Amino acid sequence: MAVEIKKSSVAGMLSLTPLIDVVFLLLIFFLVTSEFEEEERRMDIVLPTATSAVPMVSKPREIVIDIDAAGQTYMRGQATEIENLEQLLRSAAASNPTNQTVVIRADRSTSFQPVVSVMDVCNRAGISDYSVTTLKGPAS
Repeated sequence: MAVEIKKSSVAGMLSLTPLIDVVFLLLIFFLVTSEFEEEERRMDIVLPTATSAVPMVSKPREIVIDIDAAGQTYMRGQATEIENLEQLLRSAAASNPTNQTVVIRADRSTSFQPVVSVMDVCNRAGISDYSVTTLKGPAS
């Protein structure tokens, strides 16, 4: 005895258009709401190497301070004098008092004095969470 199975017409009419629309809306939402932090790192700086360096984990509201080979200090891509840097860091610490962080990126051929000066400015501005960025390199 043969059993006859009827195919449902619902499975043949399943439309993927609404699902694709939802996926595209989610994609657009995440692209619009994500931060693009590359604008902070657009300067051409050759970082020094360290054997125990770890990848930098971005923290919210971190400020990147760049120091080029000549010792010039940059904040947000703009050349900034040490005196002005202190005022900018004080206002940043005032608007984000609990977890303001500063990342100091200095060129490997610069002297250490500009780095120490930026650390001192961070301390005077009330920011104790600062770090110096290096690249992981071969052990010497």
